[in-house]
Amino acid sequence: MTKRILVVDDKNELLHLMRRVLEDEEYQVSILQEGKDAYTHVKTQLPDLLILDLKLGDVSGQDILKLLKDDRFTAEIPIIVYTAAVLEAEEVTRLVSGDPHRYQAVHVVQKPFEMESLLALVQHVLHEPVS
Repeated sequence: MTKRILVVDDKNELLHLMRRVLEDEEYQVSILQEGKDAYTHVKTQLPDLLILDLKLGDVSGQDILKLLKDDRFTAEIPIIVYTAAVLEAEEVTRLVSGDPHRYQAVHVVQKPFEMESLLALVQHVLHEPVS
C-alpha cells in the first residue's frame, strides 16, 4: 500500500523539490504552502507521515506540532520537523526529549540537509528498507 506523506513549507521551491523526490520513491505526496490549514488537513487526511517546516510565514510550526500531538486522532502520526534556525531546532529537541512519550514519533532535522538523508529518514520512519 502506498504511504501518504504531507509536506508543509512556505518555500515553494523546496516544497516542489520534496514532492518530486518523494513521488519518485512511489509515495503519495500532498503539499501545503501555508501552515494555517495544516492541522485541519492532517486531521481530515490522516497521512502516514507529516514533514513540517518550523518556520512558516503564517503560523508557527511548533504550534502545529503541539496541536497535532494533543489531538488523540493525530497524536500517533510520525512527524519530521526541520528548520534552519538553530535555536528553534534546539527548542524543539528539548520539547521532544522533555516529553518522549508524547513526542515519540517526532524527528528534528537541521537545514541545510541532503535530500538523500531526508529520504533515508522518511524510509526509516515509515519502516521501509533503505535501498
